[in-house]
Amino acid sequence: MITLKSPRELEIMARGGAILAATLERLAAEVRPGVTTKDLDAAAEAFIRSHRGAKPAFKGLYGFPAAVCTSINEEIVHGIPSPKRVLKEGDLVKLDVGVELDGYFTDSAITVPVGEVDVASQRLMAVTKEALAAGIEAARVGNHIGDIGAAIEAVVKAAGYTTADDLVGHYVGSKPHGDPQVPNHGTSKRGPKLLPGLTIAIEPMVNIGKSATRTLRDKWTIVTADGSRSAHFEHTVAITEAGPRILTLQPARV
Repeated sequence: MITLKSPRELEIMARGGAILAATLERLAAEVRPGVTTKDLDAAAEAFIRSHRGAKPAFKGLYGFPAAVCTSINEEIVHGIPSPKRVLKEGDLVKLDVGVELDGYFTDSAITVPVGEVDVASQRLMAVTKEALAAGIEAARVGNHIGDIGAAIEAVVKAAGYTTADDLVGHYVGSKPHGDPQVPNHGTSKRGPKLLPGLTIAIEPMVNIGKSATRTLRDKWTIVTADGSRSAHFEHTVAITEAGPRILTLQPARV
């Protein structure tokens, strides 16, 4: 069942989204060679919990042991933070974070270069950001879920990349995940219609190589099957009569 949010509920989500945006900004500033993914996780959890009523949405969700998913290079999503995972010059680290505030959830992700990265990785990040922007632009009243996927797919295909097609965006709001799913490929005017008050996570996961994935033995970390690098950017977006509203932005210092 697809649920819609009232203006009051959207404001609660926007407050949580601002905390989430500030969290990712802080984490990005901490990314450097020698830092462990566990360091990043600890910093994120401490910062989120420093805001009254805010909790890391991912910790304990479906049994996930951390506040942040930290995925490096060919790891697409759901990497588990560890004191043994040390960031190295040239890595790409994906930071995926959720915040729960007053019973409402927001979800966002960024990809951060560790020091200097190669030109191919720079282009991958730029294309993934462009794909996210295209998906958000298509998230308008009267369009359909398929319009979002089609917009993302057009950018990705034009760059010669692929999306991890078995991984999707999703409803987010009164629960961290739900329907409708928001694939990163699709056909315009297909799928559920976008209505005012719908809140969704739009999250292109883009691979330099092929789209096939596999899950590691930890049963969480999903990687590209061919070992190619992947990038991931995500925002929580509300469908409104005035156009798409990104809820995971930082309007002021939090």
